[in-house]
Amino acid sequence: MATIHTTYISDLRTKMTHLQSGESVITDAPIDNNGKGEAFSPTDLVASALGSCMLTIMGIAAREHNFSIDGTTASITKIMASDPRRISEVQIQLKFPEITYTQKQKRILEKISKTCPVALSLHPELKQTVDLIFND
Repeated sequence: MATIHTTYISDLRTKMTHLQSGESVITDAPIDNNGKGEAFSPTDLVASALGSCMLTIMGIAAREHNFSIDGTTASITKIMASDPRRISEVQIQLKFPEITYTQKQKRILEKISKTCPVALSLHPELKQTVDLIFND
């Protein structure tokens, strides 16, 4: 059974609907690929999914080990290559709140950042550069 329904609206724009929740996301081709750049591009969503997945899995690990990552942010940079056009690198800077984390907690978060399902699903040639910044 499908979990997402996607419709091509027109003019290089799609609407994706998550069937369980009814939530929708619009995509638009980027300006450098004949689009208007007025919404996330499909490749933006891939890069965003990687950051979101890392934060989600870290949140699960933090909950299991009784500490918090609430307020952690991810700054994501997607780098495109051509011939063929594809994402060549995703750079993610994870900035943790002003909490003192133990070395064990930091190791857990670092390991998790490399093993989220999206990270493991992407092609091995796609470079994933992750920088964890702790404010302690």
